[in-house]
Amino acid sequence: MREETNMPSLPPYAEHNSYSKMRELKWSSTERAIARRAFDRVLQQELDAAIRATKEMAARIKQPHELWELEHHLTELRKAIDSKYVYKYSKLVPFFADLVAEGKLGLEDLRGLSEDKLRYIRHYAESSAA
Repeated sequence: MREETNMPSLPPYAEHNSYSKMRELKWSSTERAIARRAFDRVLQQELDAAIRATKEMAARIKQPHELWELEHHLTELRKAIDSKYVYKYSKLVPFFADLVAEGKLGLEDLRGLSEDKLRYIRHYAESSAA
């Protein structure tokens, strides 16, 4: 059973056509700055974690074949990061919702975005977490 919250839900019409509605959202210059800051912060955290993990892997290399395993790991990691971190306004709302659901970003990090955007982010984050 779903717990009741005081958070506003999406209006019924938004459920049906929400993706196209999200693509039509306008971003003010203030919202663009907030979004860029949040995006860059989370990307930097991901890159910092990748650097730490890579250093640990490199420190354990004993055999030549382990070099190529490290290279393969880095190639796959780069592809994953490049595909996840795409800064397009039409994709930021679901991107932020995924990060909120994953616990990598808090709604407080997005304070200053319009209530419409925050409503979509809350809704999709809750849907992802359920």
